[in-house]
Amino acid sequence: MTELRTVPSEQGIPLAFRHTPGSGPAVVFLPGYMSDMAGSKATAIFEHCRTQGRECLLLDYSGCGESDGDFADGTLGIWRDEVLLLIANQVESERVVITGSSMGGWLMLLVALELGDQLASLVGIASAPDFSEWGFDEEQKAQLRAGETIFEDSDYGYDPMPTHAKFWHDAERRKLLDAPIPVTCPVRLLHGQEDKDVPPEISLRLAAALASEDVQVTLVKGGDHRLSRDSDVALLLRTVDATRSI
Repeated sequence: MTELRTVPSEQGIPLAFRHTPGSGPAVVFLPGYMSDMAGSKATAIFEHCRTQGRECLLLDYSGCGESDGDFADGTLGIWRDEVLLLIANQVESERVVITGSSMGGWLMLLVALELGDQLASLVGIASAPDFSEWGFDEEQKAQLRAGETIFEDSDYGYDPMPTHAKFWHDAERRKLLDAPIPVTCPVRLLHGQEDKDVPPEISLRLAAALASEDVQVTLVKGGDHRLSRDSDVALLLRTVDATRSI
């Protein structure tokens, strides 16, 4: 891995990132909820790009991983703007491939809508757009509407896992699946058939909502939400490799 560096956000918060230069389109990886750039998929993509001489950017949102800030202050809107700032300040290639995992797949779409001609393609991994709607029951939504933080059991080392009302209210304003999504670049969506956290149906709904006519959904038999088995990571790397020519 290359040296960890930081750049201040618009609010002055040091944002951590790793960058390896090379040819394009540059690959930008967006982690999931409460995840960071030290995850297995992020590091696999980074090392793969580095050895191939392809530009790649990893990052931690404010309040996550090596970045400063308080996780409770984070929202999709804030994190989207941080991603856009890092792309503008660090990426050298004229075009970028955004790769998003879980919540990062929602952010991937929000970032894509702002990139214009710089956007080359998207690669989603168990993408979770609109999870503020389908990911909570009515009792939990009532608590969040009232400004409460809710806590849930987690299988990912964040036990209990919080959802803060500020994040949820912002997310509700950024739902995408119930209207056409004006993204026209090639899109590749990978989703485990045994995903218990994000139903595979979400990737199918996303494929239908996207304006692009070049969208492929790959359902992985036996794959869970992490999609971190050796075979899953190999599929991800092949998918990212293919974005050089699509």
